[in-house]
Amino acid sequence: MRNVLEWLEARADALPQKEAVSSPDDSLSFGDLRRLARAAGSFLASHMEPRRAVAFYLEKSPRALAGMLGAVYAGGFYSVLDVRQPAGRIHGICEALEPAVVVADQRNLAQAREVFADEAFTLVSLDELLGGPEDASALARVRVQACDIDPLYVNFTSGSTGVPKGVVVCHRSVIDFIPQFAGCFGIGEGDVLGNQAPFDFDVSVKDIYSSLLTGASLQLIPREYFSQPTLLMDFLCEREVTSLTWAVSAMCFVSVMGGFEYRVPTTVRRVMFSGEVMPPKQLAVWQRWLPDARYVNLYGPTEITCNCSYYEIGRPFGKGEVIPMGRPFANEQVFLLDEGDAPVSRPGIEGEICVSGTCLALGYLGDPERTAAAFVQSPLNPRWSQTIYRTGDLGYYDDEGNLVYASRKDHQIKHLGQRIELGDIEAATQSLEGVQRACCVYDRRRKRIHLFYLGMPEKEGVSLALRELLPSYMLPNRTHQLAEMPLTKNGKIDRRQLAGLAGIKE
Repeated sequence: MRNVLEWLEARADALPQKEAVSSPDDSLSFGDLRRLARAAGSFLASHMEPRRAVAFYLEKSPRALAGMLGAVYAGGFYSVLDVRQPAGRIHGICEALEPAVVVADQRNLAQAREVFADEAFTLVSLDELLGGPEDASALARVRVQACDIDPLYVNFTSGSTGVPKGVVVCHRSVIDFIPQFAGCFGIGEGDVLGNQAPFDFDVSVKDIYSSLLTGASLQLIPREYFSQPTLLMDFLCEREVTSLTWAVSAMCFVSVMGGFEYRVPTTVRRVMFSGEVMPPKQLAVWQRWLPDARYVNLYGPTEITCNCSYYEIGRPFGKGEVIPMGRPFANEQVFLLDEGDAPVSRPGIEGEICVSGTCLALGYLGDPERTAAAFVQSPLNPRWSQTIYRTGDLGYYDDEGNLVYASRKDHQIKHLGQRIELGDIEAATQSLEGVQRACCVYDRRRKRIHLFYLGMPEKEGVSLALRELLPSYMLPNRTHQLAEMPLTKNGKIDRRQLAGLAGIKE
């Protein structure tokens, strides 16, 4: 197998009338999805050479997915742009992408014309892209020269410096990972996948390609439903969703906002989460309302194609406990290296989490310097070429051999002469009664730890309680109570915005 389109074509042949992807406003069968994707591919093949980027300036929808797969039919790769981002950031991304074509849906077309007014590339509407005839001979010429290492998509992550990094993922990595993912958790044709993630976030890759592989129905949950719990719970119940692969923050929204008190989606039998450390008290809410569901903690950055390890939760986790990342998926090597690049194997000893295997991305688009810093020759293998990805995450093994996330390397600070993991302070705070989320940032210039939290207790009460849980050198210098936690577009806590609230200057 060389191309993910083989999954779409197999499902369209076997299940042409079955619902493939749906939203509150639209629905496409597998046959419709293939037909529209081939029409889009025919249009794009006449406007670009293979292995060029197609950028999509739109919200997720069934027709947007058809357009994205059309880029693949044309031999190119797709990159979805967040329409809420500032124009300057969009321009920076497009400078790296050099897209042959930019596609906008009707809702965002006027805004796209303003954003891209001075750009040289072609701007087309999604309706125009999908509305033309199919050119079967052009698509056949494209497919015959395709390779499995051709780029499939580029997702842009913020990066520790705030400069967008375009992570290039090829067909081979998705073809390797998705069957492992779907098979491990028993996703099949009868499943209904409740998609939370936007299409510019790699969590959506698991939803999209698990559906194409297995014939499961993909239900696209609108972004705004994650600020309206009644709409969200109605959607899950009425669509009879069986499987959720969500960001931790999305799950916490349901548990914090009392979504289950309104309505319980009893068809959900599989709940998988990633992106941040799940607070045990929020997971316990889900477990109480959906006691028969399977709960899985997934770990992995964009650079390793979605996830590289998983932990199936088989017991309750209490205050102060951290849910492990577990063990690697098949055909992936996940291991720890210490500061001297020696392997770490003893329980409780921290090391940097490193990954090797077919899952690795091709690197960062147009950025050889940052690619060379993160995708390196394995120091454990001097005899042949073996690339590993250094995640920048710190972890350790527990007594059962499971990997456990500790913190980011750049969240490890030296304060009052002591090495401190900000994640330890966050975990202690989240163990307090009434605290829902917590995040720390460090002012290196003033040598101050700032703690931000979401919850009922007053600041003075939080500070006093932490004195019972943390050594004095780990106590926050400033504590801030928030009405809501700022989030990035990918649903993670926005540490840069918190730094701004703390008055920290870069």
